[in-house]
Formats: sequence, C-alpha cells, structure tokens
Amino acid sequence: MVDTGTTWYQMLQLERLAGHLGSTKLERILLTSRRFPFCGAAGHISQVHGDIPIHIHPSAISAMDTGDFFTTWANRYDSDMPSTKCEPVVQGEVFEMGDGVITTLSLPGHTTDGMGYFEAARGILVAGSVLPRADSPSRWDMPGGCLPELIDSLKIIHDLSCENIVPARGPTIKGRDHIDEILNRHLEFFEDISDQNGKVPRSWPRPARTAYFLTPPEPWPLDEIEFSRKGK
Repeated sequence: MVDTGTTWYQMLQLERLAGHLGSTKLERILLTSRRFPFCGAAGHISQVHGDIPIHIHPSAISAMDTGDFFTTWANRYDSDMPSTKCEPVVQGEVFEMGDGVITTLSLPGHTTDGMGYFEAARGILVAGSVLPRADSPSRWDMPGGCLPELIDSLKIIHDLSCENIVPARGPTIKGRDHIDEILNRHLEFFEDISDQNGKVPRSWPRPARTAYFLTPPEPWPLDEIEFSRKGK
C-alpha cells in the first residue's frame, strides 16, 4: 500500500483494502512523505494487518516516531498525529510486488522527505506531493519546501517516460504524450517562479492552511480534450 490517508478515514481505508485484497495479505506500507494527509492512518492500518512494516524517508523517522504535531501537519487539521514506528527507505531500493517490482525514488521539493514509487514494467509512478494533481502545482513556499529541488524532481519524473502517473489527488494521468504536456506545464510554471525569486504570483488565491498545492486563478487543463481545446 502506498500512502494511507489521514486518521479521519482509516476505517474506510480498511474497508476499501479488504475489498481489493480479498485473500491476499497486505505486506508493507510505503509512504511518500510525513505529511498527515499521506501518513496519518499508517500506524493503525499496519497494526490491523499484523504490524506490517511502514517505510518512509530517513529524515522523517523521528517525526513519525514521536507523533510530531507540527512537521507532519496534523496541527493544520486540528488532529493528533499517532506515534508511528517506521523503517527507512532511500533512493533505489526495490520491493517485490506480485509479478513486478517497485523502485523507490527520492523526490524532494514540497518536503525534504518526498518519495515516489515506480513500477517500471508497467510504467506506473505514484508521485506523492511533488505532483498533487494534473491541474494543481505543488507548494514549495513552506518549511521543508525547496523550489530548485521541486524542479529537479519533476525533471526526474519526466525522464522516466511514464505511462501512468498517480498524483497525490485527483485522477490518474494517463499516456506519455499527456504526461509530457502536464509535466511541461508544471515545469514552465516553476521555472517562471524561479526567475521571479520564488514568489507566488499575487493574482493566485491564498491556499488553505491544509493545502499542499496551489490553485491557479484560471483553471489549468486537466485532461487531453481540454489540452487540445486550449492549445496546450
């Protein structure tokens, strides 16, 4: 399982897992970051499934172990962060999954501990917060964020030539040409921001305190039909 969501919906997540797994056993949880929307329910889901291992970037181990209220963002959700025992995962590790393997990628930018998980045989990447959604760029303007690292991470994703990208929220981005269009749009935005000393445009609405993404004032195209209509 990659990412678990918040504690708010952990019972629903367990029900969904049961429907997908059937008689198959859940063996481990891989987390894309310490942010509460991605990891809050990890401890509970692990416990229910027999204390299976939870993996996260080494820099997040301490915050997860102590249930850090601030760097996990649990405070932004007016929630507690359960103490969660995790094992470190670093760039280039490989985990077996059925008839394929998942390779880990370090993808900082939104956070220093950002990780992605790539299933090369099918060209599927779970991207985490570095790519929140096709039409929503990631935030770098907060503790742990770094604009140059975010740009580098998106370039790494671009070089993978994925067939499908599962963003942090919203629909899967499908097809190499469409993925290329999406990534180029995000990269162009961030490179323009870099030229403006990393400042968010004043015309963009102020994000909610729980938002790990920005919302364009004029909606970005989301699917291939919209791209063709708007000339990319």
